[in-house]
Parts: sequence; structure tokens; C-alpha cells
Amino acid sequence: MQAGGQTVLIDCGRGVTQRLIQLGVKLGAVNQLFITHLHSDHVVGIPDLWLTGWLEIPSAQRKGALQVFGPEGTRNMMESLEKAYEWDIRTRIADQKLAKENVAVFATEIKEGVVYERDGLKVSAFDVDHGDLIKPAFGFRIDYGGRSAVVSGDTRFNENLIRHATGTDLLIHQVAAVRPELLASPVFQAILAHHTKPEEAGVVFARTKPRLAVFYHFSLLGTPQVPAMTEQEVVELARKNYSGPLLVGEDLMVFRVGHEGVSVGK
Repeated sequence: MQAGGQTVLIDCGRGVTQRLIQLGVKLGAVNQLFITHLHSDHVVGIPDLWLTGWLEIPSAQRKGALQVFGPEGTRNMMESLEKAYEWDIRTRIADQKLAKENVAVFATEIKEGVVYERDGLKVSAFDVDHGDLIKPAFGFRIDYGGRSAVVSGDTRFNENLIRHATGTDLLIHQVAAVRPELLASPVFQAILAHHTKPEEAGVVFARTKPRLAVFYHFSLLGTPQVPAMTEQEVVELARKNYSGPLLVGEDLMVFRVGHEGVSVGK
């Protein structure tokens, strides 16, 4: 997200660096990374963002440390990554004369509340429910210039999310779905039990009343015999409880939040 001359990133899964470059965003422009939780699909791209963003190539060129904000365990993860890539860092400093200060990492383990504020840009974390053993897990709200956007993170239906997202301009919410004939599978039951179902997401949207609701992080489960639900079927299920503006999020989709509303482009 970009506001106030700053670029902040929420989660860093696979392929994030490629998508940022496709959007024309320099990797080095991302100095603040906010992590919802430490499941691998949300953090596996961190080494690429961190180390490629340090290089002096035109698409990188970070100045200063990468600040990482996340739940308990974040500091240990980042310290371990520094150890894992110690040879690479030491060698590039000696061979390419890269500045050591630009590969530094400052990891902050956060709790619910305002976790970052600078030049009018405010990032707040709020607790969500991604399962009994995945605590804490966060959603994030970004406020700037009287406008706001909320990213749910992975969560079950959650009243605390509704409280923090009510009245936001843009609500980006995850969703998971499986066809009824597959619900007998313990594997699918376990996955679905950690996420918000389409009808539940519709309730969230109806109660928070965003200017625009967007689905992301689809967990659509199927087998070779029983195909996964389509994105359109997910939208139709959400429509049982919500009739307002709703989009299916796609890679490279861009949302511009202004006083006149939320516009969408690529």
C-alpha cells in the first residue's frame, strides 16, 4: 500500500517480488513489512524481498533497514534468516561493496493497537481468529488522510475484525469454500475450520459496510472427482447476505482510495 510517500507491504508470500516489479514498485521502496501470521505461505517471500531489495539494481536500491512487524516468533524468524544468509551478505559486502546498513533488519513483535505511524500514515493491528493454536494472528487497518483500508489476514468469522473494519473504504477479506459432498473429509474440515466461509464473509461485509469489499486469499478445495468451487460461486454465496460492491481480487489489481470513492485498475 502506498500513501504519504511511503510503501508498506502486508505479508510476503511466494511471487511477491515479481508482482511488485510488474507494478513498477521498486523492491527497495518497501521499508515496512507487516505480517499477519507466520504460516509459510505468508512469509516465504521475505528473503527475496529483503536481499534482492538490497541490491543496487534499478528495481531495488533499499536505503536503510527493512522493518518487519509481526506476531511473536517474528524476531526469531528474522534472526534465523540473517544467520542463514550470512555468507551471502558477507560476500556481497566484500565483493560488490554493498552498504551493510541497507541489509539490516529491525524486527518488532506487535500486539493489537497502533503499530506504526509516520507522516500521517497509521497502521493498526487487530486480533483475528485463525485457529486455537495460531495465536496471535492479525488483521491490519491502514489510515491516511481520512481514508482507510483493511486487510483481514487469515481468520474465521470474527467480531473483532468487524469492529475495526466498520466504515472502512476498502475491505480486503480472505475466503474458503468446499462443496458439501467433500465436508466429510477431516482434511477439508480442518482447513475450512480456520477460515471464513463465503456466506459468513457476506455477513462481515453487510455489517461493516465498506465502500468496496474484495475477496483475496481464496482457499477453494476440491479433488479430481469433485472440482473446487469457482470464484463466481463464492460470490453468489456471499450475495445471500450482502448486496453491496464486491470484487474478486486478482494479482496486479490496483485500488485507489480517495474522498470520491474507490477506483479499480491494473
